[in-house]
Amino acid sequence: MYLGGFLVTVAATVVLLAGCCTCNLNLYLNLHEVKRLLGVSSELYYVREGQINNYALSYVVPVPASINELYFTWQSLAGRPLPYKIDVDVANRAAISAPTLNITRSGIVPVYIQTFSITLPCSGHLAAEVDVTIAINITLNKANNNVTQLLFRRKKICLEEDTYHNVRGAHISIDTIPSETTSANIFYVAVGCAVAVIAVITLLIATCYVRNNKARRQGEMLQESRNGSRSSAQAHTTFLSVDTAIPHTAFTGTSGSSCKSGGSYASFRRMPSYSVVDERSKDLHERITELTIQRCRVRLSSVVLEGAFGRVYKGTYTEGDSREQDVLVKTVTEHASQIQVSLLLQEGMTMYGLSNRHVLSVLGVSIEDHTSPFLIYPHTGYTNMKKFLQKCKVSPEGVAHTLTTQEVVDMALQVAQGLQYLHKKHMVHRDIAARNCVVDDKLRVQITDNALSRDLFPADYHCLGDNENRPVKWLAAEALQRRAFAPASDVWSFGVLLWELTTLAQQPYQEIDSFEMAVYLRDGYRLAQPINCPDELFAVMAYCWAMSPDERPTILQLQIFLQDFYTQLTRYV
Repeated sequence: MYLGGFLVTVAATVVLLAGCCTCNLNLYLNLHEVKRLLGVSSELYYVREGQINNYALSYVVPVPASINELYFTWQSLAGRPLPYKIDVDVANRAAISAPTLNITRSGIVPVYIQTFSITLPCSGHLAAEVDVTIAINITLNKANNNVTQLLFRRKKICLEEDTYHNVRGAHISIDTIPSETTSANIFYVAVGCAVAVIAVITLLIATCYVRNNKARRQGEMLQESRNGSRSSAQAHTTFLSVDTAIPHTAFTGTSGSSCKSGGSYASFRRMPSYSVVDERSKDLHERITELTIQRCRVRLSSVVLEGAFGRVYKGTYTEGDSREQDVLVKTVTEHASQIQVSLLLQEGMTMYGLSNRHVLSVLGVSIEDHTSPFLIYPHTGYTNMKKFLQKCKVSPEGVAHTLTTQEVVDMALQVAQGLQYLHKKHMVHRDIAARNCVVDDKLRVQITDNALSRDLFPADYHCLGDNENRPVKWLAAEALQRRAFAPASDVWSFGVLLWELTTLAQQPYQEIDSFEMAVYLRDGYRLAQPINCPDELFAVMAYCWAMSPDERPTILQLQIFLQDFYTQLTRYV
C-alpha cells in the first residue's frame, strides 16, 4: 500500500552535497541493485567524482528477508588504485552469523568499474530487525595516512528458519515432515515442495504485476492532472472515515514577474477523506481547485525540516491585497517519485476544510508543470512538537524551556480537544504522535496531517517485512495485528503521545524489537511510568492501553479527566 518506506532514498540518488572533495572515486548502487532493494530504476550514488552524498549515507536502508546479498559498485578515478579496508558490524550476532565478502577485507579499489557483494546470512534462530553498519576506509595518501571513512547503514530483516515464508507470511512448518520417511514419502515431499516453490514464484510475479500497475496508475493520475485531462481514479487516504520537488534552486518570484490567473492544474480526483454528510466533502480535484495558489505569490526563505526526499520551508505568501502572510511549505525534491508526490497530496489534503483552533489545516496548494507541488500552511511561529520536546532536555547549551506538570497536562488537553473535533467529523487520524503536532512559544498546540512524517522521522516508522512503513510503536494492538482503525485506536496512540510529553519525546519501547511488539502487547506489557510523572497522569495512559477497544475511555472522557486534573493543579499555584 505504501512504498514510502522503501522509496525515501530515491531522492538521495541525485542530491549531491557541495562538500569537500575527499577522493577521486565513484561508489554507488547500480540500476539492478536499486531496483532490487527499492523497486526503482535509478542509480544511488554515495560518492560521485569525489563528492560525498551525506543524505544517502545518513539513511538506513531496509533489507527484506528475501535478500541476503548487498552489492556495491566502485571505481578509482585517481588514475591509480586506492587502498581500502572494509569492516562489517552486526548488532545481533544471534540473528545474523558472520557476514562474508566476495573480495578481501583489505585491498585496492580498481581503476575499472567493479561490483562486489556482502552476504548477510540469517541464522534462522529468531525473527528480528538487525542493524548492520558497513565501514569502508579509503586511503588517499599513504605518506600522511590520509584516510576517508564511509559508513553505510542497513536494517536486515531476518525470519525464523523453522518456517518457509511466502510474500504474505504463510508458511509450511518443517515439523510437519515425518521423521521416518520412505522413498515414496520423499518423492511426494519433493513434489509438494516443487509445487510450493512454483506457487511462491507465481505469487511474487502477480504481486509485482499488481504493484507496478498501481504505481503506473498513480503516475498517470498525476500526469493527467498536469495535462488538463479528467481522471476518475480513486486514491488511498491516510485518514479513514469511521463510517465506512521543489527544484534545488526554488522559484521565489521576481519583481518583474506577474501572476497569471488559472494555473496548470486541471484534474486530480480521489475519494473524500471524511463522511459524505459533511457538505464540504469534495473530491481532491475540487478541493485543490478551491485552494490553488499561484506559485509566484510564494517566497521561500529557509529550510525548517529536511528528509531524504521531502523538505519543509518557512516562507511568505502574498495575497491579492499585497499583504504578506508567514507560511510553512511542504514539498518534495525534484527527483521524488510520482508515488511520493501522490502521497504528499493525499495526506496533506485530508484535513482540508476543517476549522478548529487545535487542528492545523492546509491553507493552499500550488501545482505547476515541471515543478513539485507546494502545500502551504499558515505559520504563527510554531515548531514541531517532537523537536520542541527534545530541546526541553538538559544539554550543554542549557534548556530551551522547562515544562511543568501543569503545562504538560494543558498541552495534552489541547490535543484531546483537537482529536475530539476530528472524531466528530467522522475522521480517524491513525498517526497521533508528537511528530504530527505543532506548538508555539505560548504552548498552543495543533494537530497536523502526517504528510512527509515517514521521511522526516524515519526512526519512528518500521517495516515488518510487508513493504509498508508504519508507526508500529504508537499503534493499538488491533491496528498492529489486524489493521483495524477506529476512534479507540486513536485513543491508544494518544496515550503514547501523553507518554512522549512526560518523557520529553523519548522513543517508546526503545528496547523492544518491532517484530516482537504484537506479542509484547498481547502478553500484557506496556510502557513504564516515567520519572516524575504523577500517578493520576500515568493512570490515564494505562486506561488508553487496554487490550479491548471497548475498555478504553472515549476521547471525551479523557478531556473531562484532564480538565479536572488541570484544575486541581492550578489550585496549588
